[in-house]
Amino acid sequence: MSTLADHPSTPRRWPAPKALLRLVKPWTWFPPMWAYLCGVVSVGTLSADWTLVALGVVLAGPVTCGMSQAANDWCDRHVDAINEPDRPIPSGAVPGRWGLWIALAMTLLSLAIGWQLGAWGFGATALACAAAWAYSAEPLRAKRSPLWGPLLCGLAYETLPWITGAAVLSAGAPSLLIMVIATLYGMGAYGIMVLNDFKSVTGDRALGLRSLPVVLGPARAARVACWAMTLPQIAVIILLDLNGKLLHGTAVAALLAIQLIAMRTLLRDPLGRAQWYQGMGILFFIAGMMVTATALRSIGG
Repeated sequence: MSTLADHPSTPRRWPAPKALLRLVKPWTWFPPMWAYLCGVVSVGTLSADWTLVALGVVLAGPVTCGMSQAANDWCDRHVDAINEPDRPIPSGAVPGRWGLWIALAMTLLSLAIGWQLGAWGFGATALACAAAWAYSAEPLRAKRSPLWGPLLCGLAYETLPWITGAAVLSAGAPSLLIMVIATLYGMGAYGIMVLNDFKSVTGDRALGLRSLPVVLGPARAARVACWAMTLPQIAVIILLDLNGKLLHGTAVAALLAIQLIAMRTLLRDPLGRAQWYQGMGILFFIAGMMVTATALRSIGG
């Protein structure tokens, strides 16, 4: 009697469990979770409702970010067949339309959890879900734009969860300074998202996707990414100094100096070093976010 094991080419009917985990990319959850925590810290107190904190962190990371990754993999299945044919959908480990159904189910789950965080939490969740689908899906498919794609992604990963964490914990609109600084870090994340596109240059070129490394070439795109990460942090340092947080501003400046050293290595070999920089240099970017959040906590207003 033959079995599926006897015929490895037989298409799967159900997703492989390990493939489902790869589909939602747990390694991508950290940035929005961290940004949400920065929002909490920027307004939080020791008497914070830690249930809201935990629920928001889970929503920002495993649920909403995981949903965005599943949606992106479904919409990118043709590109991934060229760039990463072992990805869950093109490899057949997540067969048929399972990728789509999972992304849609996680969208509904995101909205249901967001509802538990009040008006601000639900509104932010709805925006995050809309941004995820606008980034990946036709007819908008913002990722086709070398400007709007990475910018939308950066704002959704850093600015939106930061403002959400601050709003949920303070039960109202955060201060203008918090919103400005959260926006600056989201703009800085534009550079991080550009670096993420370096791994897909071959498939993007083949399918006509205009990522920045395709449009400008790796060397020029890497320089743009570095400037995009650097300038918002300089603005943050200035704002901290103007608000009397010289020590925090100095700390962020020191973290930026380390990034600038790493950027020199990146620029010598953009294609070869892009993923290295994502694993090392970005740590100092996000460390600066938390330093800034602790400063905002005591500025108030």
